[in-house]
Amino acid sequence: MSRHPKTQKHPGLNADLRLLLEARHHDPFSVLGRHSADAGEDRVRVFIPGARQAAIESAVGELALTRVVDTGIFEWQGASGLTPLRYQVIWQDAQNITRRAVDPYCFPPQLSDYDLHLFGEGKHWHAYRFLGAHVHEADGVNGVLFAVWAPEAERVSVVGDFNQWDGRRHPMRIRGGSGVWELFVPGLGSGTLYKFELRHRASGTLHLKSDPYAQRFELRPGTASIVAAPDSYVWRDGSWLTARAQADWLHQPLSIYEAHLGSWQRDAEGGFLDYRELAHRLVEHVSYLGFTHIELLPVTEHPFDASWGYQTTGYYAPTSRFGTPDDFRYFVDYCHYHGIGVLLDWVPGHFPKDTFALARFDGSALYEHEDPRRGEHRDWGTLIFNYGRNEVKNFLLASAVYWLEEFHLDGLRVDAVASMLYLDYSRAPGDWYPNIHGGRENLEAIAFLRELNSVTHGAHPGTLMMAEESTAWPMVSRPVSHGGLGFSMKWNMGWMHDTLQYMSLDPVYRKHHHDRLSFGMLYAFTENFILPFSHDEVVHGKASMHYKMPGDEWQRLANLRLLYTYMYTYPGKKLLFMGAEFAQGREWDHTQALDWYVLDYAPHRGVQNLVTDLNRLYREASALHCYEFDWRGFEWIECHDAAQSVLSYVRKSEQQTLVVALNFTPVPRHKYRLGVPYPGYYRVILNSDSAFYGGGNLGQAGADAHHAPWMGRPYSIVIDLPPLAGIVLKLAGDG
Repeated sequence: MSRHPKTQKHPGLNADLRLLLEARHHDPFSVLGRHSADAGEDRVRVFIPGARQAAIESAVGELALTRVVDTGIFEWQGASGLTPLRYQVIWQDAQNITRRAVDPYCFPPQLSDYDLHLFGEGKHWHAYRFLGAHVHEADGVNGVLFAVWAPEAERVSVVGDFNQWDGRRHPMRIRGGSGVWELFVPGLGSGTLYKFELRHRASGTLHLKSDPYAQRFELRPGTASIVAAPDSYVWRDGSWLTARAQADWLHQPLSIYEAHLGSWQRDAEGGFLDYRELAHRLVEHVSYLGFTHIELLPVTEHPFDASWGYQTTGYYAPTSRFGTPDDFRYFVDYCHYHGIGVLLDWVPGHFPKDTFALARFDGSALYEHEDPRRGEHRDWGTLIFNYGRNEVKNFLLASAVYWLEEFHLDGLRVDAVASMLYLDYSRAPGDWYPNIHGGRENLEAIAFLRELNSVTHGAHPGTLMMAEESTAWPMVSRPVSHGGLGFSMKWNMGWMHDTLQYMSLDPVYRKHHHDRLSFGMLYAFTENFILPFSHDEVVHGKASMHYKMPGDEWQRLANLRLLYTYMYTYPGKKLLFMGAEFAQGREWDHTQALDWYVLDYAPHRGVQNLVTDLNRLYREASALHCYEFDWRGFEWIECHDAAQSVLSYVRKSEQQTLVVALNFTPVPRHKYRLGVPYPGYYRVILNSDSAFYGGGNLGQAGADAHHAPWMGRPYSIVIDLPPLAGIVLKLAGDG
């Protein structure tokens, strides 16, 4: 888009003017604008390539400027004080159209030294308020203030429709050694399309880049940034935010519906719904199902639909696929107004190589490492942030604060944390080098994550930071003050993989793999775990949740209902990806909406009914959510009945005791004796084999406990365990 007509040589011009004509001048404000000339006189100089003639306004009318040789440089020299402090330039362009604008080069610096100092220290949590493009008023003149960090650039210009994408027209001012360039352009406003053109200091290469701090982008495949309008949204969620800050989330239910906005539902023509329509439809669905939160796959701007948002180019911009930033504010606000929290997948672990974005931003490895052994993910074809550089760390920290503060999000799920923690992550020997202590740990990334969690939790109490971390790294969800990484919670990937591998087996073989179910309790309370059945498990040939299950159609659906019953009664917060709640048969496809038509069929409605009731039970039963991260909430009844593939345990709180029994075979276990902790009548409060869920209705009867010790318990009950099903029993009289 940027255009540079071949510059003619002008040997008679001084070095500054030649550099200006060649779009190479590092300090255009030293040449352009108003400067003292001879005694008692000022010189005003403007550079308008393609202009036929130019003048400036004054107290005595227009003052004609003289063209310098045959260039686009125009000058006036005359008595000091004759022109206004913030004067207008009037010129005729190549089409003889008269244009006028206040000269950008008659303004002093606009950014504060304090902001620049904090940014250089990596401590400016609101850097997005001065970097990027902002509607701004300077000395009573309206315009847009542009600012960008590019320390290795020889020259930086802002380009757009307003200057025909010509990098010669609006070169920016460097702010000392900060590496930050700024320019106030009068007359521009919100909606302006723009980019930055950067010339690398050493090589002279030109780089046309989107704004790293842009808060809006044009719809892909366009990549220009858009000047966002000042935030004027009127929020209605004050009571939600107050309650969130005071909430004891550790001991409250958290059930997450994970959604990809581009493929959850679409309009009648197959196009995207906007944020506002999605808010209404999603809230209705999620409220009916009983989830407490929605987690969005990244809506941070990204160029490639098939990346699902995980190859982010706009770390401060809700994707324009679904509307404007205010539309997204409405989405969050509407969810909060109806009692639903909103979480966002956020990707600080890597970024794409697209030439219009962060990669080699100013011609150097600015945001990434120069050495590909540190700076590149071979598997993903992406680049890795340089967490040891203050300004890069600040870019990410301020992005996290931005989403929590400006959009009232309730938390961030940090993607691919394992790839950040280990220098040798998915690397062959020789393709990485150790840290200063000789280890494989990425010390800069660890420090960044700890600061990230300290900053977000300190600035926004009650918000949640969740780690997708797949290794045995210790203390991921323990406080930084105790040596942990400081996350609120961690995805339990080990439990998820073990459980799905077990469930994929034909039941006849499950007795040989019973330990896959019991092993997870050895580490269940070492972290604050979320139990995730996420989008990653239903793509790339892994099959949908429905078709991961073995057997005929009846057995597949029964297995799925059993699996969900197991998840909801097992210690840990819950996460289920969209479509899994009604047993979609097809793998998730980001290019089209879910198969909602399957809800026309009773078995699929049955699965949805079960998920709805499991969410209700999970929310209402303190035994299931009060101590999810604590041994006080769980006891095994029997974890060794591999021969019958039955698992049983107690979930409890001070007010309540629940007994859970799960039969992982298609064989009914009639008159199954189960040890229980207390005498009394145990009533079945949920049975995944209920006909309401599509089951055979076996095992609906409760039982009285007798003083017959069994399974190490002083009392026992005799019940019928339905095939491929789980039942939950509650002691009569409990809260």
